[in-house]
Parts: sequence; structure tokens; C-alpha cells
Amino acid sequence: MTGTQWPSIAAMLVDRAERSGSDPAVLEDGRVLSWAALHEAARSFAAVLVEDGLEVGDRVAVWAPNRSEWIVSALGLWLAGAAVVPVNTRFKGPEASVVLERSGAKVLAVVGRFLGTDYLGMLRRADTDLPALRHTIVIGGGADMSGTGVSGTGVSGTGVSGTGVSGADISGVAGRTEPWEAALARAGGAGRAEVDRRVARLGRDDVSDILFTSGTTGVPKGVVQTHGRTLNVATDWVAMAGLRGGDRYLMINPYFHMFGLKAGILASVAAGAVMIPEPVFDLDRVLETVQREKVTVLPGAPTVYQSILDHPRVGQFDLSSLRVAVTGAADIPVELIRRIRAELPFSTIVSGYGLTEAGTATGTGPEDDFEAIATTVGRPRPGFEIRLVDPQGCDVAPGDSGEVLLRGGSVMAHYLDDPEATAATISEDGWLRTGDLGSFDAAGRLRIVGRVKDMFIVGGFNAYPAEIENLLLGHPDIRQAAVIGVPDPRMGEVGMAFVVARTGAGLSDAGVIEWARGQMANYKVPRRVRLVDELPLNAAGKVEKETLKRQAAIEEASDV
Repeated sequence: MTGTQWPSIAAMLVDRAERSGSDPAVLEDGRVLSWAALHEAARSFAAVLVEDGLEVGDRVAVWAPNRSEWIVSALGLWLAGAAVVPVNTRFKGPEASVVLERSGAKVLAVVGRFLGTDYLGMLRRADTDLPALRHTIVIGGGADMSGTGVSGTGVSGTGVSGTGVSGADISGVAGRTEPWEAALARAGGAGRAEVDRRVARLGRDDVSDILFTSGTTGVPKGVVQTHGRTLNVATDWVAMAGLRGGDRYLMINPYFHMFGLKAGILASVAAGAVMIPEPVFDLDRVLETVQREKVTVLPGAPTVYQSILDHPRVGQFDLSSLRVAVTGAADIPVELIRRIRAELPFSTIVSGYGLTEAGTATGTGPEDDFEAIATTVGRPRPGFEIRLVDPQGCDVAPGDSGEVLLRGGSVMAHYLDDPEATAATISEDGWLRTGDLGSFDAAGRLRIVGRVKDMFIVGGFNAYPAEIENLLLGHPDIRQAAVIGVPDPRMGEVGMAFVVARTGAGLSDAGVIEWARGQMANYKVPRRVRLVDELPLNAAGKVEKETLKRQAAIEEASDV
């Protein structure tokens, strides 16, 4: 299966509904949505958008946790010929307003209240002018509809229970505001007919999604992708992970992230896998869901698998259905992959490397052992070329580290309304500068050693945080580690390690430093160590190094 099988995402959904109509597509809190029902719900959502004046190429933002309405919204707006603009559920009002304003989103599908947070209230308090936004559809029951002219109709049949979705005041954001169920009830025959006509005309070069970068490297940029490129991401992930029709896919990775959207929702549509959205990562709930729903596919950050292995009651759950594990990070402990293979039932364990601007570019294969899965991100996926270059843009010598450049595959079309950033990131001959540092092992597998901007120089020697983190993870009492460079009056920069100890371990700052001296070259040894309860992670499970740098700067200032 390849992305060339369908001319658009919309065509892929129609094809899946025709072939697998009565098969389950979504499982959510004991409710089942078939492929035919999912397509019809998405078609109704699309019809409402069309009848309200949405044109092909317009943008629709979705700001909600993983739940069935997210899936329906995304598939529906694609049927209408729109582009999805996912909004990070961790964003506050000003951050979300920036995404809505810069994308020019005309419609916003938003959860009313989630985990005690009033999302529309945050938008109102941001007090940002959103002239393009003309329609807001509120997901979740129990919302206060005062001032909107619409009665308070809740969601039935597809909502998430037990997650705190209720009681939001949704008045006065922008344009028309109405509850989810009331909006879908307005879908008419004329709108559905126009949706079907649009599906027939959509092609691979039409814009499908605008994902904003996480902002950990500066101001978030909107990554513009097309149906063809996005289909390539989804279908190649199906092949890499071995996703099958009927697989039961527990979706922890958030839908607003590239992984959750393209390797989650769209990969499931491509393969005919059953989607099980998980709005919040709660380990007991995850284990109970795996047992109850016979989950077969469970991707996640390394911390997900570490948490499962360390759960005191893991042996009380029947996890025998699990088959596919997919993870990725620069700092996966070799011991973790060994334990996953030895102690959990997964027969397929894959690690890979991807980014918003390109999708999944590399992946390990079935022939790779647990050390290769942990310490590398595999070989280039079909259609991708990879180069490693020095700061002058010249290819580095074999075995040396250099910036990872990608070409082909599903490399982005461009950054939204930012030709300068696009030109700085993609060369005239199509090479994408990733900002990641990597090296190739003897077998041609890529190893990510850090970010270009995270590399620090200790007395003239280049130090790569990811390499030092991997070495620290060899300590039997260290569960997680993150390394940054901090100023030093003599050496220029030195390493500072933030370390999470295993439960019950008696680690000390000095003890970690002393241990490190026997494991790595002197210039790599962290000169400062801080023991912490947890590391700050973004939605993709990556450590937020900028947060650690701010903490280090505050400590430095307080010591002066």
C-alpha cells in the first residue's frame, strides 16, 4: 500500500467506508462507531461547513483532546476540501490565538471544558482579534450557551465521559457559536451533495494540513502539507509498523501532533485499524483498556513503556494481545528495549525519526536487535535521501557527526506565509535542514546525537547531549537524563545533567559525576548534576531543553 493509491485523504475515507462499512472504526468508552457511521458523521460535519460558506482551501482549527469528535472533525473538513489546523491542548489563550490568527482559520471546533480548563474562556481572556473566525463549534455537553441564541444541547453517543468536559461558557468568542450536536443536526442534502462533488475534484496537490511547530526552537512556524505528501506519511507508517486491518490501536499520542494525526488517525484509515482515542495518559486506564479491548498496537514515547514495566501491578493485567510497539527518541536506554522485548508480548518493536516538516524519515527494521533499536533510528524510509553536513554544508567524513538533511519523501511544501524561513530551511535543490545532528553507524543506520543548537563546546571539544544522555542511562539507578550546556569561565561551556532516579535509588549529585568519570571522556562528564522528580516534556514526549536552560540560568543567577 502506498500514498499513490488515492488522489486525496477524502477519497481514502470514502474507499475505506465502502470496503469496511460495518467493521468497527472507533471504540470509545464502550461505544462503537463503524466505518460507514464514521464516514456519515464526517460527511454531516462537512455538509454543515459547506452550507455555512466554507470554500475549498479554507482552514478549520481543532482544539480538543483525543476523542471521536476530533476524528470526525478532521475527516469531515477534508471531505469539504478544507485544511486542518490542529491546536495544542496545552496552549493557553494567547498561544492558541496566535495559531488561529496566523492560519486564518474560519471555523474552530473546540472542547468546552477539559480537565478543569475552560478553553473558550482562555480565548476570550486573550482578547485577540480574530477577523477570519466566523463559526465556533463546541465539543462537550453541559455548556452554558447564554448569549448565543442556541439552546444548550449536549453531545450524545460519541463524547468522552469522566474527563471533566462540561460547564464551559461559550458566549462571545467570534461569529456563530453552537454545540457540536446542534451543528451536525443542521446538515442537509444540498450540503452533502456538494461535499460529494468536492471529494471527486480533490487532488494530491491540494493543501491538507497546517501543523505549527512546537516552538522549542523559536517562534512556531506553520508547516503546510498537501494530500499527497500526508498520504505518503500515513501509508508508509502502515508499512513500517506492520499495521493491519482490524488492529486495535490505542492512541496516546495527541492528535494535534504529527504522529497522532498522520501515524494515528490517517494510518488507521489507510489500514482499516480500529481507533481507540485516549484523551489523557493514565497508566491504570491504559492497562485496563489494553485488557478489555484486546489492544494490539500501542505506540508511545519511551516513558510510556518504562511506566508499564515499572507498574507494581502490571502482572495482574492481560496484555497478551499487544503486538506492535513504536517509539522514538535520541535517548532510549538499551536496557529499556531489552526489557520490552523480554517482559512484554510485543513481537514488533520499531523506533524511528520524524519531524513535522517531513513526517517519518527513518525507521528500524525486523532485522535490527534491541541495541540498534535503542541507539539508532534506523535507515531512510522509501523515497527519502539523507545527508550529513558540516556548518559549511559539506558532507562529513564517514563516522563523523553532521546536520541531518532530508530530501524527497514527504518533505513539506513550505512554511505558511514565511518565504524567508522556507528558503532558509529548504535549499533550491530540495534539501531540508532539520537542525538535528546525526551520524551513521557501520550498517548505515542513523543515530541522532542532538540538536545543532544544543551542541556545546568544552575546551574545544564538541559535546553532544544525546550521546552523554545515553551514557548516563547506563547507570543502574538512573531512569531518565537530560543534558544541556552551561557557561563556564575556564572551559567556555560544560555539561549540566538533570537526572530522574529510579524509585528507591540513593543517588547523589557527586555520585553521578564520579560514576560518569569512569564511563566517558572527561570533556563529556557533566560538571553539574541536579536530581529532579521529573523532566519537562512536550506533547510529543520530548524533553523541553529550553525550560531546563531557564532553570539553570535562574540557579546560576541565585549563586552570584
